[in-house]
Amino acid sequence: MNNDKIKKILLSVKSGGISVEGAVKKLKHFPYEDISFAKVDHHRHLRQGVPEVIFASGKTEEQVISIAKAMYKKSKRFLITKAAKDIYNALKIKGAVFHPASGIISIGEEKKKTGNILVLTAGTSDIPVAEEAAVTASFLGSRVNALYDVGVAGLHRLMDNKEYIKNARVIIVIAGMEGALPSVIGGLTDKPIIAVPTSTGYGTSLGGLTALFAMLNSCVPGIAVMNVENGFGAGCLAHKINTLI
Repeated sequence: MNNDKIKKILLSVKSGGISVEGAVKKLKHFPYEDISFAKVDHHRHLRQGVPEVIFASGKTEEQVISIAKAMYKKSKRFLITKAAKDIYNALKIKGAVFHPASGIISIGEEKKKTGNILVLTAGTSDIPVAEEAAVTASFLGSRVNALYDVGVAGLHRLMDNKEYIKNARVIIVIAGMEGALPSVIGGLTDKPIIAVPTSTGYGTSLGGLTALFAMLNSCVPGIAVMNVENGFGAGCLAHKINTLI
């Protein structure tokens, strides 16, 4: 879609020939920007409610930086996941923030926060994945609270913080080892639960598969399960549920 078509749509809105909703539908499929090794989808937020996010793992530093700068030029915002501080240092974009616990680089975070997402971890070792979920949801505009190290080996720690569960709209539960915590939380609340397995554990944790299978086989109905260590996916889904409510 070129500038003339965009102007035509905007003029139609101004004259009353087309509704605002109709214009949004027409603008949902803007062309992407082709930078040879990537096709940057600048208008994904219009279609999906979540902008395109840069997954740094597997890309060269130069590729990540080029994509980030292309996105920043258009929208003044971007989110990069699975990134090293070297990428942050090389970006040299004023205002960009590096979140060391999650490996996220962001700029242009939504200032107005809504709702209440609670992020829980079974153990301290699960915090990096939890931080990825929390930073993602906050970037998108959700209010996020966190409660760490409240796993099943010491349930009194969880019960001392029941108000967090009571006040949440959506709960993200991060757990490794045997992956039992989401089922426990599910037995205590009617809130939507998003479970995220991690690779934390000994040999038979099988890189997070044991926790994943436990969560998928939970007898608590209505638990959504992400892939192993997909904190980003959990943050996006929680934000969508949070804003729907």
